[in-house]
Amino acid sequence: MKYVGIHTQQVRNNRMSLLLLIMFPVILLFVVWLFIFLVTWLGGGYYDAEGNLVHSADMDVVTAAFVNAVPWVVGGVGIWFVIAYFSNTAMIRASTGARSLERRENPRVYNIVENLTMTCGMDMPKINVIDDPQLNAFASGIGRSSYTVTVTTGLLNLLDDAELEGVIAHELTHIRNHDTRLLITSIIFVGIISTVMNLVYNMFSHMLIFGGGSRSRDKEEGGNGASVIVVMIVAMVCCGIALLFTTLTRFAISRKREFMADAGGAELCGNPLALASALRKISGNPGLGRTGRDDVAQLFIVHPQMSLSGGSNFFSSMFSTHPDTEERIRLLEQF
Repeated sequence: MKYVGIHTQQVRNNRMSLLLLIMFPVILLFVVWLFIFLVTWLGGGYYDAEGNLVHSADMDVVTAAFVNAVPWVVGGVGIWFVIAYFSNTAMIRASTGARSLERRENPRVYNIVENLTMTCGMDMPKINVIDDPQLNAFASGIGRSSYTVTVTTGLLNLLDDAELEGVIAHELTHIRNHDTRLLITSIIFVGIISTVMNLVYNMFSHMLIFGGGSRSRDKEEGGNGASVIVVMIVAMVCCGIALLFTTLTRFAISRKREFMADAGGAELCGNPLALASALRKISGNPGLGRTGRDDVAQLFIVHPQMSLSGGSNFFSSMFSTHPDTEERIRLLEQF
């Protein structure tokens, strides 16, 4: 049975994902501008007739500082991004304990993958397996040489052929739609901001713990220590704002791509009910025992923290990498 509305869903999700992806550099640059503005605003001003300090910011100074900062920010983030982007495959494999699966070890999986790739006219990806009794699967990679479908031994043991075909079709759809590259990009952007925030927080904590003895010197130097503390606080606030909005954007992209992979996987295997049945089984024991990283768990077909209860509300869904599993099953079973 053909999955009704697949093309419409693909176009809509692709458009929304592109808009969300554009949000990452927009948020990053806005927070840089906000930081410069706040520091300028707090450091500048004048005293009114009653002797009260009135803060103000010279927008020409703010604009000039922002223009000067942009090349450094873009360059630093670009170098960081490239290193993380091309090292992600090794990182994912190391964190999950995945290993290559040989054809002679499990010809069943190879036959399913080969049949599906020939059906959709795509190259055969690598196949990895994780020795874990829990049920899960994910796709990874940034190009033909690194595209990989990874499954757990628990998944292979519990699912029948039709269900396993549905799961693999779902993961192949992620690769066909370049979701792996898109999700890795979103993860790296959030990781950059999170790391910067941790650095600022550690510097601030170190200053509070070990900077107490320099108070008298700070007074002599015109309160430079207090000024640095203010700058640190402003930096943490700006990083917190950036982290919140980039995280929400990352989660929104992930949810969109999961719905799209369900639709494409159902169309590819031709059996939406089998994929729905597989999701129901996986949701009973999802996860990977060796992996405690949420950025890696975002790639899984079912996030370990997502339940089958169907009771998620709007607020909790905003902070979820995956749509509600019950809703995914409902959509698959209606066709």
